[in-house]
Amino acid sequence: MSKQLHQSPYHIPVLLQPAVNMLITNPDGIYVDLTFGGGGHSREILNRLSENGKLYAFDQDDDAHSNAPDDCRFTLIKGNFRFFENYLRFHQTHQVSGVLADLGVSSHQFDEASRGFSFRFDAPLDMRMDKTQTLMAQHVINDYKEEQLADVLYLYGELKQSRQMAKEIVGNRKERKIITTNDLQNVLKKWTNTHGKNLMAQVFQALRIEVNQELDALKEMLYQTPSVIQPSGRLVIISYHSLEDRLVKNFIRSGNMEGHIKKDLFGNIIAPFKPLHLKAVMPDDDEICNNPRARSARLRTGERNNQPIEDSSKKQPIR
Repeated sequence: MSKQLHQSPYHIPVLLQPAVNMLITNPDGIYVDLTFGGGGHSREILNRLSENGKLYAFDQDDDAHSNAPDDCRFTLIKGNFRFFENYLRFHQTHQVSGVLADLGVSSHQFDEASRGFSFRFDAPLDMRMDKTQTLMAQHVINDYKEEQLADVLYLYGELKQSRQMAKEIVGNRKERKIITTNDLQNVLKKWTNTHGKNLMAQVFQALRIEVNQELDALKEMLYQTPSVIQPSGRLVIISYHSLEDRLVKNFIRSGNMEGHIKKDLFGNIIAPFKPLHLKAVMPDDDEICNNPRARSARLRTGERNNQPIEDSSKKQPIR
């Protein structure tokens, strides 16, 4: 077996041991880490695999690729995980023993001021995971119609004040474009003075989800997992807010995003996965103390059963 692979300071992996413990069922198996980031989860997976094991990892952010371990069992693919089944087929891999995804933004992305993910820094409103794409947060703020902008803030930030905030943004951008994180905070200061940092976190979450189409990508990825994960293989997902966690919970429980349960004639649930815990696994107090960004993490695991797969092409999400 290869020597132990050490963690990268780029990002502290969340729920590292619980996630990898749930994922690995066969040291000789093929596994997928859909969110490589700093490589923390990938390194621990590799530490658990035999010489015959294999790990594919995905990340669309160029910065993450400098963290790739030098290991013949490891392949890092630059791409969005919404297309991961096609990428695996390109690499002549059709079924795997398990899939892991940590849906959080990496610490590096939050702490790199120029990326515009955090309102702690004055920086351009960017928020692109893939820096080659054209849509940035400043385009959402300056180019979306008022109704569109309100919908983004309400649906993805769960902001009750979304209509008023969108109106304020549109009124201000007529005078001067809103280009930086500080520009946006100044426009919304009447709300931040009352609600503080929590409100801005919701605003930035909404913009980031819209820029990167995060929920659409998550749905498309989940619908591919039944055909990729072999029977008794594991799907392990770490999410950080209720919008993601609800989709993951519903899918693992029912095989669809709405959570609609179907049963056979004997009352058995018809779904591609069986949940392995009734409630989401959460970080303990020690982990939260060492890494406060872990406090909102929720881990859910499903085990692939032997039920036939429905045609996922009929289930593509509609925005």
